[in-house]
Amino acid sequence: MKQFIVLLLLLVQFNTYSQDRFLTEKPPVFPNCENIDINAVQNCFDKNVFGHIYDNFKVPEQVIKENYKGEVAVLFEVDTTGYFKVIYSDAIYSELKDEAKRVFSTFPKIKPATYNGRKTFKQYSINIKIPLVDQNVETKESQKTNGISKLEEAAKSEFDSVNSSLTVFENKAYNSQLNIQFTHSDYSRFDRNMNLIGTNSHTASKPFVYEEVSKFYDFNAEKEKLKRETDTWAGRKLWNEHLVELQSKDYWFTIDPIFDLQVGKDTDADFNSTYNNTRGFLVQGGLGKKLNFYASVFESQGRFAQYVNEYSETLKAFGPDPAIIPGRGIAKRFKSDSYDYPVAEAYLSFAPAKFINIQFGHGKNFIGDGYRSLLLSDVASPHPFLKLNTKFWKIKYTNTWLWLKDVRPEVTEDGAFLTKYMANHYLSWNVSKRFNLGLFESVIWTNANDRGFDVNYLNPIIFYRAIEFETGQDAGNAILGASAKYKWSDNVNVYSQFVLDEFSLNDIKGGNKSWKNKFGYQLGVKYFNAFKVDNLLLQFEYNRIRPYTYSHNTIATNYGHNNQSMAHLWGANLSEAILIGRYRYKRWFADAKLIFGTRGLDFNDGTDNFSYGADVYRNYNDRPFDTGVEVGQGIKTKVFNGNLQAGYLINPASNLKLFTDITVRNFNPDATTTTTFKTNTVWFNFGLRTDLFNWYFDF
Repeated sequence: MKQFIVLLLLLVQFNTYSQDRFLTEKPPVFPNCENIDINAVQNCFDKNVFGHIYDNFKVPEQVIKENYKGEVAVLFEVDTTGYFKVIYSDAIYSELKDEAKRVFSTFPKIKPATYNGRKTFKQYSINIKIPLVDQNVETKESQKTNGISKLEEAAKSEFDSVNSSLTVFENKAYNSQLNIQFTHSDYSRFDRNMNLIGTNSHTASKPFVYEEVSKFYDFNAEKEKLKRETDTWAGRKLWNEHLVELQSKDYWFTIDPIFDLQVGKDTDADFNSTYNNTRGFLVQGGLGKKLNFYASVFESQGRFAQYVNEYSETLKAFGPDPAIIPGRGIAKRFKSDSYDYPVAEAYLSFAPAKFINIQFGHGKNFIGDGYRSLLLSDVASPHPFLKLNTKFWKIKYTNTWLWLKDVRPEVTEDGAFLTKYMANHYLSWNVSKRFNLGLFESVIWTNANDRGFDVNYLNPIIFYRAIEFETGQDAGNAILGASAKYKWSDNVNVYSQFVLDEFSLNDIKGGNKSWKNKFGYQLGVKYFNAFKVDNLLLQFEYNRIRPYTYSHNTIATNYGHNNQSMAHLWGANLSEAILIGRYRYKRWFADAKLIFGTRGLDFNDGTDNFSYGADVYRNYNDRPFDTGVEVGQGIKTKVFNGNLQAGYLINPASNLKLFTDITVRNFNPDATTTTTFKTNTVWFNFGLRTDLFNWYFDF
């Protein structure tokens, strides 16, 4: 444990920018470095530090007598007043640590580092070699010793060279191939910037990578605006920095803890309180300029509002586990009335060329400009994926291949869940400075007859409908779609989606409302800086999906994963209107959401077991009639879901937030069954959360 703590502290570096950005940031300055070129100041600082240590460090007699060879690790900073301060030191001999502290106390007061002309602190780590070596002077003895060649000497010192010089941490994430963690609230920060008239951005395929968004939004400037002044190491880690930051010339990474600690009250529930207790860690970084990595691990226990608990248990997978937590994963029982649900997400992101990004991982994706997506959403549990983004000219082309699970007992074999596959194409084209058009196609197939992953669908440009006819129309479930966005002004844009599962032209002309006409559409508008209030976003969205959309006539080729829809949270047979408001002021934020909806649910009461088209997992051949099919058929249910959330961003680096929210839900079916009944919920919550993903409770 001691060694781990030592390593952790030595890894911690303070964020700064690279040498080519010193026009805005300047390192600490010794008197003899004041009148030199700005690009040489850092090197001058390094030489003064090394020289002072070499001239003043006195190796203790005991260390000399025992002929010790090693290092003294020192983590130090130059504070805002220009004084040197040792934060941590480590060595085998306590005398060496004491001597290091003494030497650093003898450094003269110098000019502190500055950023945009404002004084700031700077933190460094250094390894002092014992016996002492003047690292500012390269002698012949260091080039060749005891007959060892330069190449051999370099090889023997390779391990030590990793930490042998001063290092500073430059936040390379903001220009990397890492994903910006997708939450609707956080994406509203730069939504307007990416939707200005004349930008050649593509905003539907999410999550975005930093390198893409940094062309339109200055993450570094925003970070400085949010920066809180503090003189302590603990304060900086709490308010401004990643817990661990490490960088060399060819790689960098950060480590942060993950928390989602909530306590609340559901006024409609029998139990006393709701809670969520999530702990975990997040590691992200880069190897070179083209390869980035991300991994997060969550260990969670929770008890939610009664309607959430009941819905979770309706999603139950085959086996002893009692529930699937929506959007997270399979849960086992914890105590008598709670759930234990571990989750892990990770990916590799690689850019082999300027116009291509390849990602392979375990997580979620989203296609659309709205709150909901009718094409591909992030409401289901994380899953393995392979994604290829290609951007050139006015086009962005996204290919995703997903590995999904059907966890129902009727499709399991020898206790193993059924694997099914999804392949998607999405083409985004900026037709003009104002108008964007998107085309979408998707197909789902299973491992039936040992088909496995069909290589036909690896072709990134072929039409899936053609493959479906070639392999058999029942071999897969193909869906088509389109999206559009029009920038009315810099502050107003209109967006839409259309999804088509199946249609019959004759039935459309006949006006008989055939079940075959399986489609849905979305209309929405966003108003940025609404009523001339900076950072106020207002949004309206309407969604309507006809019954049986996304379902299929084979048992597993529906548009779902882990008993959850891969598109709209409610499945199909729905209409809803959504009003959203988001506001930010410095580190404060507030979000409001009102949803008014109509759903058509199944009876499933023993006397009426027909499918009325809402459950995407039901076979559409179980329908009660072929014509007169309308949205809301079955148990017509009026739904209201309102949520108001407000909070404070504690740490922008890790996205740690303190928040409170209230959810009001009215669920009013026009018929009552054992699983469908009227409920009125008021759910209060207060918590501390590392905000990394969208978590939907508005079902």
